[in-house]
Amino acid sequence: MSNIRFVVAPLRIAFSLNDDENFKKEFDFLGLNDEDSVGEWLKLAKARGETSESDQVLLRLVVELHRKLDTLSAYVKGEQISYVDLSQTCDLEAIGYEHIKLSQALFNSGEEYYARIAMPIFPKREVPLFFKAYSTSEAKIVLMHEKDEKDYNAYLVARERALIREMRARL
Repeated sequence: MSNIRFVVAPLRIAFSLNDDENFKKEFDFLGLNDEDSVGEWLKLAKARGETSESDQVLLRLVVELHRKLDTLSAYVKGEQISYVDLSQTCDLEAIGYEHIKLSQALFNSGEEYYARIAMPIFPKREVPLFFKAYSTSEAKIVLMHEKDEKDYNAYLVARERALIREMRARL
């Protein structure tokens, strides 16, 4: 596993051994969280070709604004997402396309874990995933939702670019 390319990423992860059936339920729920009524409407409108002349960025921003209003409304009503408690919290030292590396040695090698990573992407959200530790601080991601994987990979690329710019600035 020495040929893995890691990129330094200032992210926080919460995780637990995968020994609870509620982890899979939460994973599935968080994956469906993007499938709200506005998101469903937008998918149907795109499928019918009704958004072809629309500004896609502006359309996405309006949809996200609507989701924020729904979230705010749910907060006022006392309807909040309750996350499953995870036993450990730690900073990530680095991430790779299918790998993560902790800043501390907290894993049991060979064990499978469930985790949530707070991703600084648009929209900000907790990204759920399952991974298998192959050392005390490194693991391979074994399951992540497709949309989350795309956002995770886009964040990784953005971090790589930022680090390259920093290195060029030092020269």
